[in-house]
Amino acid sequence: MVSRRRVLQAGVAGGTSFLLAPGKAAARPASVEADTLDPSAVEKYVAELVIPPVMPPDSRTGGEDRYTIGVRQFRQQILPPGRPATTVWGYGATGAPETFHFPACTIEARHGRTVRVRWVNQLVDPNGGYLPHLLPVDPTLHWANPGGGVSGRDSHPDFDSTPGPYRGPVPIVTHLHGGENEEESDGYAEAWYLPDARDIPRGYARQGSFYDVYAEKSRALHGVPWGPADAVFHYANRGRASTLWFHDHVLGITRLNVYAGLAGFYLLRGGPVDLEEGVLPGPAPRLGDPPGTRHHEIPVVVQDRSFRTDGSLFYPPSRALFDQFEGPYIPGSDIAPIWNPEYFGTTMVTNGRTWPVLTVEPRRYRFRFLNGCNARTLILKIVRNPLAHRPAPAALDLWQLGSDGGFLPAPVQRDDLLLAPAERADVVVDFTSLPVGTELYLINEGPDVPYPGGVAGKDFTPADARTTGQVMKFTVGPLTAPDTSTAPARLTLPPLEPLGAAGLTRRLSLNELSSDRLPGVGPRVVLLGTFDAQDRPKPLRWDDPITETPVLGATEIWEIHNLTNDAHPIHVHELQFQVVDRQPLPAGSRRPPEAGERGFKDTVIAPPHAITRIKLRFGRAGRFMWHCHMLEHEDNEMMRPFLVGPA
Repeated sequence: MVSRRRVLQAGVAGGTSFLLAPGKAAARPASVEADTLDPSAVEKYVAELVIPPVMPPDSRTGGEDRYTIGVRQFRQQILPPGRPATTVWGYGATGAPETFHFPACTIEARHGRTVRVRWVNQLVDPNGGYLPHLLPVDPTLHWANPGGGVSGRDSHPDFDSTPGPYRGPVPIVTHLHGGENEEESDGYAEAWYLPDARDIPRGYARQGSFYDVYAEKSRALHGVPWGPADAVFHYANRGRASTLWFHDHVLGITRLNVYAGLAGFYLLRGGPVDLEEGVLPGPAPRLGDPPGTRHHEIPVVVQDRSFRTDGSLFYPPSRALFDQFEGPYIPGSDIAPIWNPEYFGTTMVTNGRTWPVLTVEPRRYRFRFLNGCNARTLILKIVRNPLAHRPAPAALDLWQLGSDGGFLPAPVQRDDLLLAPAERADVVVDFTSLPVGTELYLINEGPDVPYPGGVAGKDFTPADARTTGQVMKFTVGPLTAPDTSTAPARLTLPPLEPLGAAGLTRRLSLNELSSDRLPGVGPRVVLLGTFDAQDRPKPLRWDDPITETPVLGATEIWEIHNLTNDAHPIHVHELQFQVVDRQPLPAGSRRPPEAGERGFKDTVIAPPHAITRIKLRFGRAGRFMWHCHMLEHEDNEMMRPFLVGPA
């Protein structure tokens, strides 16, 4: 059997060749799987970019904004007009059905003002029966497993033969990515809950292992009860002004719930490290905006998806689409039958539409970019010809002002923007000098496979220029009002406070394991870990004893040793850290962080065969998570709890 790594080395990244195992037929990529839509046939730049509106609150009382936000199933026009609509999941205000959308309406938050959200699982049909998942759930992983009952939930179930996909009620739990909140509001992977459906099968667990613990703690602190199909989270918003986002985080099915549509922006404004209104391009969307309002601050989430010809979402129903491995599965091997170690969609979707167009004025714009892909690393660039040979010459600079945790020390002028899954960038683009009628394109020069590090065209084949190498189009229209924002080169950004000296260094490992029973078949699992007494990597699973136990108020260095062939985006919950340096293995020279990483971060790219060092301060006690944000990795053991205890 040909391993995934050998396939990549053979050049499948370019979509032009496959390395075949002896006696095996060529695997079909998802784009040519039966009844899957050919992405090259999808019309481009015929639909306007959707600018996410603001989520309406239930009320604003004293120092608190209160929301009730549900998760529902609905149909949305993601493909161009004239093609079928797509059934998706999305968030919305329960009292305003028109607000349900993929991606969600944006939650606007102010520094120092609490946001309280009751997150409600409303994945039920019109008769109150539960809705099964839109996508194939692999029940053989370590996952939420409601069907295991209270004793078997959040487990790695045993099977005597290969099961089909799970078709029961779907759990959810929402994580505010980049927030700095208490454990009961983190969206812990084992604090999930099912919908309040009339037909939940007898014996099913309705909540995850930590749901009751956090529900009681939250009620004691805030006096607000949870349930039966919801959780109430409190976000204090004491961090830096920044671009945050929220998404689902259930153990073992995060990849599927997010792919189905569960994501949205959360913009934190104000406080001592924000800029005065009017300095940067605006306005951003606001509640009550009349139709036709022109916005010059726009959140933009880029995602990759695949579709069937009927418009429905496609996600692989079998491991076979990954590396041609067609079994044996259970009991003949230790390979999961449905889970794919990574999945790369064939079609680019921006703010919920395939290849949209945005009419811009000849002025400056502020874009809040988010890589919302499951596994794809993006390299974004603005060019004149979307089909130009990669790497293509940049037509406009991207001025990066901020990263995950707010503003950088100074603006960074760049040709392109590297964003791994879950990373954000606060960017100003200046269209001022362009004549009306100019057409420009946002392209992607990242690969169609796991990012290996390095430079497009030299170290890896860029994405297909006809499809996943294009993102959206800009068309320059007439100026309607003067631009009074400050040019990015003249900006002075708010001060950045360093974290100070660290008292402890932890050595951590990123590991990928192949089959124990079928040599050459892999990966079967991806793992975080530590090192043993002989300095050998010690891979650990989600439910192994906790090894990261910092004390409250401590500052630590985490040395992340990536022992795999892929770059991994590593996310640490409920804090913002600083990147220290990177060092190639086994004994290379240390390199300082890239210019766009010199602020605060919550997600960092850990390059292959290198050490990535980050500095973290643990400002709240509790049980949290750290993990790879390639969601397929996270869902199969590349996630670990950490516990912050008293000093």
